[in-house]
Amino acid sequence: MGDRSTIVISGWQSMSYLSDVGNICWFLEPEFTKQVRRLHQSVGNAVTEDRHIVVGTGSTQLFQAALYALSPPDAFEPISVVSAIPYYSSYPSITDYLKSGLYKWAGDAYTLKGDEPYIELVTSPNNPDGSIRQAVVNRDGGTVIHDLAYYWPQYTPITCLADHDLMLFTISKCTGHAGIRIGWALVKDKEVARKMTKFIELNTIGVSKDSQLRAAKILQVVSHSCEQLGYPEDSESFFKYASRLMADRWDRLRDAVSQSGLFSLPEFMPESCNYAGEMTTPHPAFAWLKCEGGIEDCENFLRGYNILTRTGKHFGAQGNYVRVSMLDREETFDMFIERLSNIRL
Repeated sequence: MGDRSTIVISGWQSMSYLSDVGNICWFLEPEFTKQVRRLHQSVGNAVTEDRHIVVGTGSTQLFQAALYALSPPDAFEPISVVSAIPYYSSYPSITDYLKSGLYKWAGDAYTLKGDEPYIELVTSPNNPDGSIRQAVVNRDGGTVIHDLAYYWPQYTPITCLADHDLMLFTISKCTGHAGIRIGWALVKDKEVARKMTKFIELNTIGVSKDSQLRAAKILQVVSHSCEQLGYPEDSESFFKYASRLMADRWDRLRDAVSQSGLFSLPEFMPESCNYAGEMTTPHPAFAWLKCEGGIEDCENFLRGYNILTRTGKHFGAQGNYVRVSMLDREETFDMFIERLSNIRL
């Protein structure tokens, strides 16, 4: 995209803590709000009407803010936080990091017992295996946080407008700009949004204005490409370009897995994508690779061939699974495919 997303921030800008004093999230930049709503409307992946937007330093801070907002403040015991296996590997450590008296990690959602209140984390598409997820506990006294970081057209067909009480997104997975450290929550309940804002106020006294302004410009450029506005010389939108790149990488990975005969991958069925206007196949951000042939420690096995992965044990699964990033730089991904293709027993 060249320099189309370049912005200039003068030294006198962004000096105040405040951005929009009339908003519940008083440190939310109006331009960022505008571009978030515009992008979701362009892609058609989430409802923004009648939703409060809370900005955070990445979705990690928003996840912590959501736990704070949804936990009963006067409960005798910390509320249980659960997610179905395989779950995002950082959920347990983030939840228990501060040893909060409000909430605690309780593991696999499928094994939750009793009738006490709970918070369920639903990541869809899921990290690490790319599957489409729904809540599994589904009983009274529970609340659900929907982590939709990967619900973008380059990773999965957009089959519907996500319409949940609390949805988390992050620019790191939407466009790849992880270093900006910007995420946002779409929140239906006003009081939940207020409590989340209070957590971020106490935690970091707001969120960087410079990061919000840069993120807003990037999202604006992406929306322009989606709407085919402003850049008539472009032959495809940002997401169609990224979808083509992800499809190529997955094809190469499946070829390498087929050649080795030592591994297997999940299979994904095509679905009708509202954004693309055609049937598309999921191409997740991570590959959930399984070692076959009695290999029980897949991470250590691949390390022997100079391939770094993350063991399935971090995701609540078995050690014969590993998570492999599909988002690295081209030269690194090329090296990974070459090394994987050459593994023989």
